[in-house]
Amino acid sequence: MNVATLDQLWVYLSGNPLLSLLVTLLVFTLAVRINKALGGTPLVHPVTLSIAILIGLLLLVDMEYSTYFEGAQFIHFLLGPATVALAIPLYDHRERIRRLLMPLLLACGVGIVTAVASTLGIALAMGARPETVLSLAPRSVTSPIAMGIAEQIGGIPSLAAGLVLLTGSIGCALAPWVFRLLRIKDPAVQGFALGLSAHGFGTAQAFAHIGAVAGAFSGLAMGLTGLLTAFLLPLITGLFGLGN
Repeated sequence: MNVATLDQLWVYLSGNPLLSLLVTLLVFTLAVRINKALGGTPLVHPVTLSIAILIGLLLLVDMEYSTYFEGAQFIHFLLGPATVALAIPLYDHRERIRRLLMPLLLACGVGIVTAVASTLGIALAMGARPETVLSLAPRSVTSPIAMGIAEQIGGIPSLAAGLVLLTGSIGCALAPWVFRLLRIKDPAVQGFALGLSAHGFGTAQAFAHIGAVAGAFSGLAMGLTGLLTAFLLPLITGLFGLGN
């Protein structure tokens, strides 16, 4: 097969949106295997590793992100149904959640205020530009919500999405050490803390490495955090003299 034929083959494949879907699935499978080979360490989270590999591949073959997303959007579409499916484990543990509803709401509110206020304070103290600060503010909620909030308050949605992924990776990496340091063994508490601080990343880790109870409470925390942040964040940024 000559060079011209190879070029024609690549042009055909790069124009096929299903190539992006196939590559994404293969890369994630590889990332999961690498993570398992390293003992399942959260320091090399499969999602973070997949992102790094995919960025490298896109740069290597000089493919535009918009071209890649034509195929990857099929996976993106499944994000909504996957999030809705978190209601199933929540329903299984509804009685315990009902008994703990007020403490959970209080913990969620305190967590949001602490996360946002500390983020804004540190960013402003370090001289970050207003749009950067407003992109940092919703970093503790899942990406679709964070992007919407950032756009509404004057931040940069794409930057907010990247910061959310970074926050989730760091949260998953630090969580086991924090749990051991504070001697937290209750899976419900561990799961809620992961969902509150590391959103989707934390929920996946709770299901995979702790159990169904932790996963249910993590999903609850992720949903509550996203809902409450949408209302509380504009008020908090206003207190710091930021936002529209």
